Amino acid sequence: MIQIDGIRLQPGFSREDLRRAVARRLKIEERDITEYGIVRQGLDARKKNDIRWTVTAYAGVGTGVHADGMAAYARREYEFPYTHIKTDKRPVVCGSGPAGIFCALMLAEAGLKPIVLERGADVEQRMRDVEAFFRSGLLCTQSNVQFGEGGAGTFSDGKLMTGTRDPRQGRVLQEYIEAGAPGEIGYLSKPHIGTDRLRPVARAMRKKLEKLGGEIRFFAKMTGLDVRNGALKGVHVTGEGGAYTIETDALVLAVGNSARDTFEMLHACGVEMQAKHFAVGVRIEHLQQEVDIAQYGSVADFKNLPAADYKLVHHAAGGRSAYTFCVCPGGSVIAAASEADMAVTNGMSEYARDGKNCNGALLVGVGSDDFASGHPLAGIAFQRGLERAAFRLGGGGYRAPAQTVEDFINGRASGQFGKVTPSYRPGVRPADVAQCLPEFAAGVLREALPAFGRKIKGFDDGQAVLTAVETRSSSPVRIVRDGEGRANIRGVYPCGEGAGYAGGIMSAAVDGIRIAEAVAGDMNN
Repeated sequence: MIQIDGIRLQPGFSREDLRRAVARRLKIEERDITEYGIVRQGLDARKKNDIRWTVTAYAGVGTGVHADGMAAYARREYEFPYTHIKTDKRPVVCGSGPAGIFCALMLAEAGLKPIVLERGADVEQRMRDVEAFFRSGLLCTQSNVQFGEGGAGTFSDGKLMTGTRDPRQGRVLQEYIEAGAPGEIGYLSKPHIGTDRLRPVARAMRKKLEKLGGEIRFFAKMTGLDVRNGALKGVHVTGEGGAYTIETDALVLAVGNSARDTFEMLHACGVEMQAKHFAVGVRIEHLQQEVDIAQYGSVADFKNLPAADYKLVHHAAGGRSAYTFCVCPGGSVIAAASEADMAVTNGMSEYARDGKNCNGALLVGVGSDDFASGHPLAGIAFQRGLERAAFRLGGGGYRAPAQTVEDFINGRASGQFGKVTPSYRPGVRPADVAQCLPEFAAGVLREALPAFGRKIKGFDDGQAVLTAVETRSSSPVRIVRDGEGRANIRGVYPCGEGAGYAGGIMSAAVDGIRIAEAVAGDMNN
C-alpha cells in the first residue's frame, strides 16, 4: 500500500475525482489501482479564490506496477493489551461520558464485566427531559444537558479534535463509526458527529457494553466510598430502589466537570484534589452566512463547502488573554444548568450544521488567584457565584441575560436585538451581561472584540449577540493521580475531563482507554 500526500481537490469532489488524482500522481493508469481511500482530509481556505481540499490518500496498485518515490502506507490499529482477566470483583466506573464509556468498553473487552454508575437517565429519557427544560424552563437536576447517558458531550457539536497524537485515537474513531457515527470522522481534520447523531451512538455503545458483559445503571448516584487502611473496599450508591453498596477494589472517577456534589463527597472522603484553572465568559452569536463570507470570501454560497468556523486568541494589555472555544457552526446556544436557580450556557450543533446562527464561547482564563480562598473546591464556588448572578439577571425561569456587542462595548444594557436573533431557550432577557462577569473578564472581552474584528471581518459587528454566562468550558478541579493513573487512595483512578485530564470528547475518550489499561493491569496482577 502506498501513501500519497498533498493532493488538492475542488470542493464537492467525487471518489472518481480522487482516483484520477491518485493515478496522475503515481503516473499510472486508473485501472492499475486496486484499492484506494482517504487517510486525511482538510480544507485549505487561505486563498479565497482557490479554496481546495488537501488530501492524503492511500492506494494499492497491481502487480508489476511501479510508483517511484512514494512512501509505504500501513494502517495503525490499537489493541487493548489485556484479555480474559479472572477476578472475583467487578470494577466500577462512575460516569457514562466519553471517558467512562470507553474505559468500560475496554475493561469489558478484557473480561472484567464493569458496572457503570450514571446519575442521570438513559439517552431516550434524557432527550425528553432536556427538551422539556428548553421548552418550559422546568429543570430536572439529575437528567439534563450535563447529566445522563453519553455525558455533556451528547448535547454539543460532537467535535473529535485534539492537539495530541495518540494511537488510541484510532480506536476511538473506530468505535464511534461502528456505533453509527459518519465514516468521514475517520479522516477529516476537523471531525464532528453532531448532537443528533451522538444520541443513537450513545445507545449503540451501551448495547455493545452489555453484550460484552458490562452494565450501566441509570439514576444510580455514587454517594460515598468505603475506604479502609488507605484502600478502596466498596462504593456506596443511591439508586431508584434505594441505597446499597458495591464491593470493589477498582473505581474509575469519570464524573464529568459538573458533578459538584460528587467532588464535595470525594474531598470529604480524603481523595486528594487541587483547584484548577479554567475559563469564564459568554457565548457570541453571528449569522452563519456572514461567518461563511468572512472566511470563504466570494465563494461563500458554494454548497459544497462546510459551514465555516473560527479560532481566535487575543493577549490583552493587562496580561490576561481572551479566546474562542467550542465553536458551533449552524448551531444554537443552549441552557446547560444542572443546579437550581443558576443560568449556564453552552453550544450545540446538529450534524448538518444548517442552522441560521453560528455560536462560540468567548472566554477569559481564571485561576486560583481569582478565587476567594485556597480551598481545592474554590473554583466551584466561583462558578456558582457567576451562575447565580446570571440567573437573577435573566429574570428567573432559566432565561439568560443577553446583549448586543455594540451595547456591551459601550457599557449599556440592550433594549432589543437586530439581525441576529438569540437562539437560547427557554429565552433571553436584554441586559448588561457584564453584571454577571468578573470585572476583569468584561474588560478583557471589550478589548478583544475589536481585535477579533480585525482578524475576521464582522466578528465585532454591533448586532452580534452575547449570551451569559459560560462557566463550564473545563473542570475547576484536578483529582491528583500518579504517573500510573492512581489516586492517593489505592484502587481509585481519576479519569477524563471532570478529573482534570482532558479537554473534549476525543481526549476524554483516549484518557478513558489509558485508565482502563491501568485498571486492567492492576487487576490482572
